[in-house]
Amino acid sequence: MAYKRMSAEEAAALIINDDVIGFSGFTAAGCPKAITLALAKKAEAEHAKGNPFKVGIYTGASTGDSIDGALSRAHAIKFRSPYQSNKDMRNELNAHEAQYFDLHLSELPQYLRYGFLPKPTTGILEACEITEDGKIYLTSAVGIAPTIARLADKIFIELNKYHPKELAGIHDIYEPSDPPYRKEIPVYSPSDRIGTTYIQIDPAKIVGVVETDLPNEVGGFTPSDDVTNKIGANVANFLSTEMKAGRIPASFLPVQSGVGNVANAVLGAMGANEDIPPFEVYTEVIQDAVIDLMKEGNVKFASGCSLTVSTPVLEEVYGNLDFFKKRILLRPQEISNNPEIARRLGLISINTALEADIFGNINSTHVVGTKMMNGIGGSGDFCRNAYLSIFTTPSTAKDGKISAIVPMVSHLDHSEHSVKILITEHGVADLRGLSPIQRAETIIENCVAPEYKDLLRQYLNLGQKGHTPQNMKSALAFHSTFNKTGDMRKVDWSEYEVI
Repeated sequence: MAYKRMSAEEAAALIINDDVIGFSGFTAAGCPKAITLALAKKAEAEHAKGNPFKVGIYTGASTGDSIDGALSRAHAIKFRSPYQSNKDMRNELNAHEAQYFDLHLSELPQYLRYGFLPKPTTGILEACEITEDGKIYLTSAVGIAPTIARLADKIFIELNKYHPKELAGIHDIYEPSDPPYRKEIPVYSPSDRIGTTYIQIDPAKIVGVVETDLPNEVGGFTPSDDVTNKIGANVANFLSTEMKAGRIPASFLPVQSGVGNVANAVLGAMGANEDIPPFEVYTEVIQDAVIDLMKEGNVKFASGCSLTVSTPVLEEVYGNLDFFKKRILLRPQEISNNPEIARRLGLISINTALEADIFGNINSTHVVGTKMMNGIGGSGDFCRNAYLSIFTTPSTAKDGKISAIVPMVSHLDHSEHSVKILITEHGVADLRGLSPIQRAETIIENCVAPEYKDLLRQYLNLGQKGHTPQNMKSALAFHSTFNKTGDMRKVDWSEYEVI
């Protein structure tokens, strides 16, 4: 093959201070791993010499430790977007050592093409196969790879033998035209193919190929527990009730689900519910539970942006590609998360809240209002455009010291206008058609942990007269009490007056 083979260190040597790098992958699936480890060592060496060395980073979503972790520990990141979940990266962002701008995942590729953000100078893509005429076959995720391949001046390919060449064909690569030339995206069911199985790159842009044999860095998921199982059962039973009431078609609708142990428990409960027929998935992350349900025949087809599954499950998929390639498509995130398609398909959207308030507003990103956790991810892409928007959360955290449901969210990501259903382990709050005071009463009655019910009812009595009875002096009292005492249950409403 005509492309220059090189080591990861040789590739890193060609990346300079202030470069802006775009990566393939979505979560820790499909991400490059070798060049960034070498780049972190280069940054450390430059810093030891007293030289500046930082780069900008665009990714599909979160990444593995070899990108976000290694580069954070090397203090090599100038800015980062759009989503992360690495502890070291989180520390950098919250200390302002790296600048972070949080975006809806569907928006990043088009923002890059529009010129709203700094142009990526370099692309690093993981592939299972590459041809001499510049066809790149990705591995277990797509993310923003097509747009990075289009815009970057120089491209490095990590040709990863861990991922079989036979994976080629599972991808559906499609980039929409930009306004004013954009047309409808012709996805009318989750299994519709609309693009190519590869990314086409000008071979002259490919600076070098680094051969690797490195597995994905997807960690294992936390096992389901009593709380997450109850949340899952509440979701499944609610959807069953909606079907019986005729508000969900008997054939059901495609499902979008977030990632994590709550999402896995929800999907498992849906598969076990005899009233819910086999269904399709149109989502961003295909996780372990989807693969399990697919083997059982409870998921008919899954369209996503990544195979974010544990290593044993990924190896099972790779060992049975004839079966799974007929049932899975991997797309770019501006297609997997596209609002137009979400609205057309009528998705049932199920995402996890970090915090909710009694009026139905959702905080997905910030702990106690100030510290970034991970980012908004794709939740906004889906919830605002879904047929039915559901948010789930355990009602408490830190052994009950934190209530996930508060008087007012400390950071607003999704407003009450986008949130239709809130579900905890205690029950379901159906917020459709309710006024603010009705929403508050419904959420307190059905979703709040017993030890917080009276505290939240007392807060309502402090509320200012009006359509939404907030009390501006005490709206964040749960959070200020936690900051002072470490326990929201210690809030003392006698300190606050009725307005």
